[in-house]
Amino acid sequence: MNKIVVLISGRGSNMENLVSSDIPGKFVLVASNNPHAGGLKRAKNMGIRTAIIDHKTYSNRQDFDLALAKKLEEYEPDLILLAGFMRVLSKQFLSRFENKVLNIHPSLLPAFPGQHSHKQAIKKGVRIHGCTVHFVTPSLDAGPIIVQSAIPVNPKDDEESLAKKVLEQEHQIYPIAVKWFLEKKLRIKDDKVFVDEDPKFSSLLLFRDT
Repeated sequence: MNKIVVLISGRGSNMENLVSSDIPGKFVLVASNNPHAGGLKRAKNMGIRTAIIDHKTYSNRQDFDLALAKKLEEYEPDLILLAGFMRVLSKQFLSRFENKVLNIHPSLLPAFPGQHSHKQAIKKGVRIHGCTVHFVTPSLDAGPIIVQSAIPVNPKDDEESLAKKVLEQEHQIYPIAVKWFLEKKLRIKDDKVFVDEDPKFSSLLLFRDT
């Protein structure tokens, strides 16, 4: 069975949703860089092992990434999922898990990478916002895109209301992307992701073979 590790820094909403979804794999570990992350308790309540690798106890990024990589390697993961993990992973870390790390970001990348994407979207007055699942690369929120979901932005939306609507979409598309990965339906070519089409979700695909 496929082994899945989830990395979190906060409450773990996406993590909890993933674990509760129909995914062909076993969640073997939830790890966090934040010892106070609420998602750690959620994971324990669901019977999943947890680990804390506190980045503040390391003098530099390289040492933290090495410690994190060694902890994850103990579980031999087939897939690593970032779910609100607020650290940029280095090239050295990612080379140990090449094309095995996915992230969900609350914007329609490449628009609004990094933090505070909802605030940026409202400030710019965009009419469409959403979320993106992508492969993780050393460049922030710049990896090959797997799937996106878009929603209209209401003129009355604020950060809180927009975040709530986007989170609902995150909970829809992240399990889909994970399932595609584990079913080996994803292929990367020229930094684009192609999916062996799942008719049920064809409208969500960004790139399809013709």
